[in-house]
Amino acid sequence: MPGEKQPDLDEIEAHFVALLDGRLSRDAVDRWARRWVANDDLTWDEVSWWALGLLYGIDLRHGPHEDYLHDEGQIRDWLTELRARRIDPANLA
Repeated sequence: MPGEKQPDLDEIEAHFVALLDGRLSRDAVDRWARRWVANDDLTWDEVSWWALGLLYGIDLRHGPHEDYLHDEGQIRDWLTELRARRIDPANLA
């Protein structure tokens, strides 16, 4: 990752949208978020850190052959909340 630019909220939001649109898999989004969350050299604003925390683990399941822990409706709700928090960062639930 040296030389890579830290993602901003636009890029983080784009990963939510790409996941919901089926352009990226849950595994791909999880791996993308993990590499940023695991980098202790970076600092994040509260909204970005919250959103990355949701994307990291987005591929978790209830069990080895079960449904995903977070369904599409919940992901859509997170995207809606992300957009609200972008407008008003004080809107942290």
